[in-house]
Amino acid sequence: MSDAGGATTRRRGRPPRTESAGTRDRILTTAREEFSERGYEKTSVRGIAKAAGVDPALVHHYFGTKEQVFAAAVEVAFAPALEAPGAIADGPLAGVGERLTRFILGVWENPATRTPLLAILRSAVNNETAAAVFRRLIADQVLHRVAAQLDPPDAELRVELAAAQLVGCAMLRYVVKVEPLASADAEQIVARLAPVVQGHLTGP
Repeated sequence: MSDAGGATTRRRGRPPRTESAGTRDRILTTAREEFSERGYEKTSVRGIAKAAGVDPALVHHYFGTKEQVFAAAVEVAFAPALEAPGAIADGPLAGVGERLTRFILGVWENPATRTPLLAILRSAVNNETAAAVFRRLIADQVLHRVAAQLDPPDAELRVELAAAQLVGCAMLRYVVKVEPLASADAEQIVARLAPVVQGHLTGP
């Protein structure tokens, strides 16, 4: 469709193919920032669109509902942690506790991966819809895959207990910032936590 001057126009909400990838990434980055600053409840599709400089219809076009936008933002923010199953598989079962502890702590120690994780975690803690999205991602992409690598019949419970240990430590160290845990050397924390995580995963 062209106007009187010959310029090509398009329907609202439909990006030209050349800008699709960049626009989608911009919306997703903006969504993560909005959820971080405002929380899940106070963030809207309209607000995300305005901050990203696009029409709200374009947000729906790429992602769907607000819950689906949040799910996409969670998956991107949590992407480094999704590599945990592969990381712990690379070695003997006797060292799985240390490998998992070291891997998860490494994700939190890196500011580039910690910042988006904190943003998503705060939304999940404060809103049940956000928590459900986060829970599904953790269960499907991490916990079930780690449990599949263990032999005991209660493997999923064991993995959840190990995850609770690691997430609890992350909450106190990086979110609540309880001392002396918040300032403790990372290697010291690995040395203390790894045997406990190993016990959850492979102990009697």
